[in-house]
Amino acid sequence: MLSTTKETSFSWERFENMPIVGIVRGIGIEDFKHILPIYAKAGLTTIEVTMNTPDVEALIRYAVQEYSGVLNVGAGTVCNVSDLNNALDYGARFIVTPIINDQVITICVDRKIPIFPGAFTPSEIYKAWTLGAPIVKIYPAGNFGADYIKDVKAPLNKVRMMPTGGIGLNNMQSFLEVGADGFGIGSPLFDKSILNAKDWNALEKHFTGFVEIIEKFRNQK
Repeated sequence: MLSTTKETSFSWERFENMPIVGIVRGIGIEDFKHILPIYAKAGLTTIEVTMNTPDVEALIRYAVQEYSGVLNVGAGTVCNVSDLNNALDYGARFIVTPIINDQVITICVDRKIPIFPGAFTPSEIYKAWTLGAPIVKIYPAGNFGADYIKDVKAPLNKVRMMPTGGIGLNNMQSFLEVGADGFGIGSPLFDKSILNAKDWNALEKHFTGFVEIIEKFRNQK
């Protein structure tokens, strides 16, 4: 499904409807072109391309050109102001970082560009939030499990958190139960065996599995 309207900003409504950020890393442009319509059809709404992906510029520009009215398209692995400037030049509508870079966060906040900075310790998480990040990416989250999010959420209950790294179909539910506000998901979402086989029907079914976990959790509340 191609975009029929051109947007120049991030749609929070779209993200809140399905708060999963798919992390594209090392995927070629031809596979990417196959993935995007399937991604949107499955009900996923937000996707980032990491800045260390070959041809990152081509991928972001293509996604923004063809799907900006359907998907939130952003850039990940933004570590410094140079990365940020390049990402924005490519058309990224939101920014994800693996680290706390005060300058990158401040620029994004000042320009009203959604930024999900990576943090892990309570001090890092709180700092990212006080700098103005609307959501803090908790990375790496999978190694410590949902209990870590529960423990950090206890004193920092006002901070919206997006566990990233090691999140998959097997543990999403447990993170939702402790208050995760969204997820960043890379290789478990973009399954290499499915992509290598170019089994696009299987990919849609796989994507739908992630969507259904969130929908089922919401319906139980």
